[in-house]
Amino acid sequence: MVSLDERWGQCWMALLLGMLLALLAPRLAADEIIGPLSAVGSDTLAGPMLRWGERLAERHPGVRLQLQASGSASAPAALTAGTARLGAMSRPMNDHEREAFIARHGYSPVELKVARDALVVIVHRHNPLKRLGHRELDAIFSESRRCGADQGIERWSQLGGMLPADRIVLHGRNVASGTHDLFRRRALCGGGFRVRLNEHPGSAAVAAAVAAEPSSIGFVGLNHLTAGVRALQLHDAQGRVVSPAPRAVRRGDYPLWRYLYLYVNLPPGSALTGPEHAFLELVLSPQGQAVVEELGFVTLTEERLMQQRDWLASLPMAE
Repeated sequence: MVSLDERWGQCWMALLLGMLLALLAPRLAADEIIGPLSAVGSDTLAGPMLRWGERLAERHPGVRLQLQASGSASAPAALTAGTARLGAMSRPMNDHEREAFIARHGYSPVELKVARDALVVIVHRHNPLKRLGHRELDAIFSESRRCGADQGIERWSQLGGMLPADRIVLHGRNVASGTHDLFRRRALCGGGFRVRLNEHPGSAAVAAAVAAEPSSIGFVGLNHLTAGVRALQLHDAQGRVVSPAPRAVRRGDYPLWRYLYLYVNLPPGSALTGPEHAFLELVLSPQGQAVVEELGFVTLTEERLMQQRDWLASLPMAE
């Protein structure tokens, strides 16, 4: 038999427990990270962005990343218009894009470096060519030859050796791509592409086209190498032959290396939303950089990561 006093004690304990849970419930709900997270921009960064979004959803099921990967050029326009707060780019914003953003908002976008990458020149796997000099590369892809070549190169036989005599077929990215713009500026010395360049909306399509055609050549991001193509070595500014190995990309020895960026529309003194803060925290974490390496890109240096983590930690907390 349970005594009356014991029953009263049990009732009081149940009442106190209920009151405690009621007080804690709002606090627990407030600590949850829930809400939309949208990003626009680079096709090159689509893989890491989606993988980071998956990792974030595992930690915070109330957050889902919505990504529109239509090319780097779409990111500044979306950030300026206010249709997205995160913009992924495989090149830095140019002066015109930055000025348009400032004219609309009155402040600059925040620029974060999230990975290193390289543009690689690819040929069919059976093509015996091993390397290209800067002038040769420009003479193949450009009619302007701003890098100093005496004549254009249109047939493989012009490069000597046992190469096929067929006319060289060119493949590359389209004008909306940061890869297209960076290759034009760095590999072509700012010149224009040949009009017969076959333009593709994604690097995977470029690699597939080169793999299907023995007389073709193209350029893609480092993480889009496949068994059907082979990356060429390139000469650096000192004439040294360099391959696009991760160590050479991290040191900056490979001539066509680049940073990959995230731009954030964040007014000075304001806080990121919970989903935005959690996403950037993940990207800059060891787990986020492990994703970079898994997908064939090159991780940032610890010094660079610490600088950006310190910036993130300095932001005011969202209410």
